Amino acid sequence: MDLNLKDRVVVITGGAAGIGRATVERFEAEGAKAIVWDVPAVDVTKVDVVNAAVEDVIREHGRIDVLVNNAGIVRDAQLVKWKDGSIVSQMDDATFDAVLNVNLKGVFLCTRAVAPHMIQAGRGVILNASSIVGLYGNFGQTNYAATKAGVISFTKTWARELGKYGIRVNAVAPGFIATDMVKAMPQRVLDGMAAKTPLGLVGEPADIANAYAWLASDAAKFISGAVLSVDGGLVLGT
Repeated sequence: MDLNLKDRVVVITGGAAGIGRATVERFEAEGAKAIVWDVPAVDVTKVDVVNAAVEDVIREHGRIDVLVNNAGIVRDAQLVKWKDGSIVSQMDDATFDAVLNVNLKGVFLCTRAVAPHMIQAGRGVILNASSIVGLYGNFGQTNYAATKAGVISFTKTWARELGKYGIRVNAVAPGFIATDMVKAMPQRVLDGMAAKTPLGLVGEPADIANAYAWLASDAAKFISGAVLSVDGGLVLGT
């Protein structure tokens, strides 16, 4: 299928590695102009940096057709770890705040900065990185799960607010994906991930990139406010 993404201007946050890098490569393969925002050059938690980055793109390319809010971090800890009648550890404020700042506030800042340009153009696509843990929670991921659930709420709210301007907003919820970080885990852990997935596989970054590219294309022109799970059927297996 020709996705007709040639010459589209696509901003991808967190595009230097993992799913983000695969997404950059997928859009470039379709002939799009993929622009990477990643640290240290672009910190999505800094409003002035984000606003300046948007203006740089508009100055050079005249528009932003697609924004992929992919940047995210993980800082896992139990809310309260309890043993022998006392607290062993807790998720501290810094750990909680760091994840919310990147995964939630960063999505907000980038979208707020880009949306006016899409409104002026009368079209645009915003794609947000959620996760299956945003739908179902996960042990030790109070902060991460909360942000990924929040991203779903962003998606549905913005689809309502921005649809009248021709802007579509959707989210992708990956399951277990074999990024370099994940592949560095012990084989027994990887095997466990695959065993929990009905297809018996761990996904590849390209699987998520393909979902982003399709949702950005006119093939998905009547899809907005949706959350697409790309998880090998994991929802069915939990």
